[in-house]
Amino acid sequence: MAKPKRTAPHVLYFNDLVAGFPDQAGKVVAVTGCTSGMGHILAETAVTKGARVIMLNRPSERADAALARLKLLGEAQQVDCDLSSFASVRAAGARLRDLLGETGLDVLACNAGVMGMPDRATEDGYDIQMQANHLSHFLLTHEVWPLLERAADLRGEARVIQHSSGARKSRKEAKGELKPEYLEKRGGALGGDGWPGLAKWQRYRQSKLANLLFTYALQDQADQRPGNRVKALCAHPGPADSGLQAKTTKAGGDTILDRYILRSTLAIAQSTADGTCGLARAAFDPEAQSGDFFGPDAESRTGPALRLPPERDPQAQRILWDASLAATGIRDFFA
Repeated sequence: MAKPKRTAPHVLYFNDLVAGFPDQAGKVVAVTGCTSGMGHILAETAVTKGARVIMLNRPSERADAALARLKLLGEAQQVDCDLSSFASVRAAGARLRDLLGETGLDVLACNAGVMGMPDRATEDGYDIQMQANHLSHFLLTHEVWPLLERAADLRGEARVIQHSSGARKSRKEAKGELKPEYLEKRGGALGGDGWPGLAKWQRYRQSKLANLLFTYALQDQADQRPGNRVKALCAHPGPADSGLQAKTTKAGGDTILDRYILRSTLAIAQSTADGTCGLARAAFDPEAQSGDFFGPDAESRTGPALRLPPERDPQAQRILWDASLAATGIRDFFA
């Protein structure tokens, strides 16, 4: 008997939310990981609102197709960027500085991510999940910081957005605990891929916790600069049917536990568009302030993107900041 096809969740909140945002004409929005899913919806929203969109993706047929779709709606272009390679991120940063030196960059949406990956080192020696989800976004933010300040000088503000997850919290703790070893050059040596396979999800949780801590650390560091008008914000989607789950299975997340985790998530998932509400508020809500964290409330897990209570941890923020500087080789983040 054929397995019944799962019906995609209905869009409940996203369209009304976006309709209330102001026009984005004259602004430049860059989005990582936007060939599909929430990143593509955010990029599509930006271009339909009048912004110039820079799509930061690995070169692929999927990236070409995504770019072609956006070009039908407005101004968009691709800048090659592989977040598993610091060299690629630095090259993307140089390209962006060439392209946007005059206009600046209004929004950098650090959306791309991988989930449930086996213990594998990048070419730089770091855990693939931590590098793709956090360390390379840390480096990319540094690379384009002059462009963000340029946009803020020209148009009053700029924004950097990290994309976290409900996975940032452990089941036993009110908030997660950052473990420095996940930020060290220990990719492929962290272990735990055997039964029951929990370690890959612990590594994912650490990377998503890093996204939120980076937001607060960046806000604190940037606000020490006189006249800073670059806002640091974060969002999380709640359980959302974004397609990332299928990519996890293809990448090796195919144990009984993995399938249980993914199926449990999809069973309560909201639509991809509704999962994008937090990102959209962080990018386009005129009332958004630096340090804001948007997403569904903790009890319902799905629903409209609310401004959530802060989850600051000054000690963990300092550990994350220093470890990220060391990993990426940055001496002065704002230079």
